[in-house]
This record gives sequence, structure tokens and C-alpha cells, in this order.
Amino acid sequence: MPTPTVAACQTDVADLDPAENLATVGERLAALDDRVDVAVFPEYALTGFVADDRVHAAALDRDGTELDRLATYAADHDLDVLAGFVEDAGGDYYNTAVYVTADGERTYYRKRHLWAGEADVLATGDEAVTVDTPVGEAGLVTCYDLNFVEVSAAFARQRVDALFVVGAWPGAYSENWRLLLRARALDGVRWVVGCGRTGRRDLPNAPAVDYGGRSAVVRPDGAVSHALNRDERTLVADLDPEILAEQREFVSVLAEDS
Repeated sequence: MPTPTVAACQTDVADLDPAENLATVGERLAALDDRVDVAVFPEYALTGFVADDRVHAAALDRDGTELDRLATYAADHDLDVLAGFVEDAGGDYYNTAVYVTADGERTYYRKRHLWAGEADVLATGDEAVTVDTPVGEAGLVTCYDLNFVEVSAAFARQRVDALFVVGAWPGAYSENWRLLLRARALDGVRWVVGCGRTGRRDLPNAPAVDYGGRSAVVRPDGAVSHALNRDERTLVADLDPEILAEQREFVSVLAEDS
């Protein structure tokens, strides 16, 4: 099996400005090495977020031109892309992540555990989602979902090979983000790729937030393989399938669950 390469594209986000965010995504993808198979962007990477009705005006339709443009990026660069956005589902709004393959297939995940003010303006998703990727079968996870052990356990029962995590974790709690990425890798014996938002949200009439960044790739033994701090950078890592196989042979929790 060839060794897949992932990129965590740690970015600042222009809140409530999908056009600027899509331009940023396009620029970051164009700068990637040709060997990258999957590019992961943060939570709300396409829209940004604020916990009031302004976010509804920035929300994107699944069939809209913005996601078509994202699919064009994936095709042009011959890679898969995962990015978060606020979804307008006919008047209901969700914190959604879309996984777009190079050949145009789309898989959507709606966040199941909303944090703080999200619940005031968004509906809650109700389905776990996995997708076939160059890394293997991967579970899609958004930010605060990391805190819930049952989410991790359910993906372990499905034997997923990786978790792809989109995040916008406040910098004040960034140690928790890193700890949970490591825990979710170890307790499911799988790769974890976490891409966090960096920069600052500073909108009128809304609390300012400094985001933690700290994107990371974590090995199936819980060790951090590659990591960033808070700079707007891209982390690129190879996910060797032999490492996953060796660790699953060594730690047999998945076999015991069969």
C-alpha cells in the first residue's frame, strides 16, 4: 500500500466573508507539494462564525457556487479537501464539514456536540460519518466532538484508520486540544489529523477570540508526529500504513472488541 500524505492547512479565517476564505483556500492548495493526497482546513474555514444572526447571512448551500468552487480546487490539484462551514439547509443551519474528493464526490458531516453560543444559532447534527480516503476509512470530527469518549469508541468499533478533525479551539485552552487529539489517537489506535484555526476573531458586538492553531498529526500510539504552533502555516506529513499495522498488533484493544 502506498504511503499517503496529508496536509493540515492552518489558517486565519475571515469571519462572515466566504469569498475571501475561498480565495485563501485556493491559494493554500496551490502552494502544496504535488505529493499531498488530502488537505484539511479548520472548522468554519469557508464562512467563519459568530453566535448571532449575522452568521446566517454567510451560510452556504450545499448546491451553491462556493462548494462547487471548492470541488474545482480539489479537481485542479488532484487531491481531496476537508473544510468546515456554516450550512444553510433550507432555514436550518449547521456547523458542517465537507470532504470533497478529487473526482468530485462530496461527503458531509454535521457537528453533533455544539459549543456555547453555537446552540443559539445552529441545529445539532445526529449522524456519525466516515469516508473512504487515501489514508483508509476516516471518521470526521469537529472540534468539541473530541471531548466525547463515545464518539471515539463508536469509530473504534468501526475500525476506522484515521480521524480527520477540523477545529477552532480558543488559544486559552489549546493544551486541551492537543491532549484530546493524542487521546483519540491512542484510544482508537489510529492516525489523527487535527487542523486548527489560528488568528483572531474581532467583529463588532461580539466577543473577541484568539484561536490556538496547534494543528497536529498524531500517531496511533498517541505520540505527536508533526505539529505547529500558532503561525499561519501548513503541516505536511506521511502516514505510513506499516506504523498503523504494527501498533494495532501491539495494542490489541480493537481485537478484544470484536
